[in-house]
Amino acid sequence: MKHHTLEQLQTIAQIEPIFGARGMTRRQRLERWAELLEQIRHRHLDTLHETEFQFSDERNALRSDYSPITVAFRDPVLHAAGLDNDTYGEAKRFFEISDEELHDIVCYCHFGRTVSAAAAARQVRSLLSERPQSFWSAVAAFFVA
Repeated sequence: MKHHTLEQLQTIAQIEPIFGARGMTRRQRLERWAELLEQIRHRHLDTLHETEFQFSDERNALRSDYSPITVAFRDPVLHAAGLDNDTYGEAKRFFEISDEELHDIVCYCHFGRTVSAAAAARQVRSLLSERPQSFWSAVAAFFVA
């Protein structure tokens, strides 16, 4: 058996990505996440415990073995687009969402120990609406950013 480097294999196989995953817009990333959750809508996923009471560093490191974030991370398209891991902080960065928005999707205080994938998908889809940002959200974003 002849061994080849990864670059040689990619050249020989003429591998091309499904689409320009790195160039996905925020909207495309959120839509993909919602679609993935809708595909498993009857499954129950883990929530993250009391995200709002954690210090920022601890909150950003939060993860669970089977949370809505994990569903996104396991997707090869989102992974190729730059989702590096399934932590709370990485989801915030990758999907370009605020603590408040991610909290509404994955926090224990809204759903208990588990959340249905359908409920998580609805929360993700709600981020796609073109509603104007509330005054207090805008003020918080100003000081956090």
